[in-house]
Amino acid sequence: MLPNTADLINKIFSGSDLTDDEVYSLLALPSDELREAAAAVHSKFSPRKFDSCSIINARSGLCSENCKWCAQSRHYSTDCEQYAIVDHDQCLDEARQSHKHGIGRFSMVASGRSVSGKALDSMCAMLSEIKSGVGIATCASMGLLSYEEMKKLREAGVMRYHCNLETAPSHFPTLCSTHTYDDKLQTIAHAHSLGMEVCSGGIIGMGESARQRAEFALALRRAKPVSIPINVLIPIPGTPLADTPAISDDEIIDTVAIFRLTHPRTTLRFAGGRKRLSTEVQLQCMRVGINGAIVGDMLTTIGNSVAEDRKLVSKADYEF
Repeated sequence: MLPNTADLINKIFSGSDLTDDEVYSLLALPSDELREAAAAVHSKFSPRKFDSCSIINARSGLCSENCKWCAQSRHYSTDCEQYAIVDHDQCLDEARQSHKHGIGRFSMVASGRSVSGKALDSMCAMLSEIKSGVGIATCASMGLLSYEEMKKLREAGVMRYHCNLETAPSHFPTLCSTHTYDDKLQTIAHAHSLGMEVCSGGIIGMGESARQRAEFALALRRAKPVSIPINVLIPIPGTPLADTPAISDDEIIDTVAIFRLTHPRTTLRFAGGRKRLSTEVQLQCMRVGINGAIVGDMLTTIGNSVAEDRKLVSKADYEF
């Protein structure tokens, strides 16, 4: 039996979340009906100011973890660049450029299971300098941190921590065995306990089913994110997912719609993989749920330029 979309929309408008069963029921809807429902909710709750951020690869390669999608894992042979810590002047210059171009946040993203010791201290010093000297809001993504390590970031002025859940709980163990969902949720709990916002999303197109994408959307409620980055898998030569078939544009748009209906007020953010999407597909995603983006290059792949995103945002009737 198909769900009544009018009832679901009215429930969301009244301030209630969809139940797990109601979210799974969305999978039975025709795409046009699903997208119209998501567009209605998106229009109701999403501000017209587009939420932009940029990232820098603060430590690259040689990661101990065996995430099957990742070019930075030392378990696989890829062409990933390797370095222990980003150059101080380069990091500050990129933060200044982001601020100059009107990008809202700047994040340092480091490879590895976690960043600790002197490396964490060095990155905290850079983040503190960026916060005070550049004036742009700072974020960090430094793996599975303890409470005390997270506290150092908070004291350096970081107000948002990024830790992706990556995929559905039922699918994650098939993609990574060196850490668990609970490890991620513990790190996220540390951030919340220190009054930090959380950015948490993941990657679609890693061999998961449509139902598992809905499961993923529901699992993210446990992270209580203010921002959900949605990556589309870019198969990296040398990784176990190198030959993974691409999911269709329609699957991507429908996934965004389900995420919007599951998270009515959360920023849904374009992240890695959107270079494969046409302008029209990106605009459809923005109509049904996307209202933010990581601007510029990603960690090991090419992203959109600021100029390209300004044009896209304007076409979608947002303000950059």
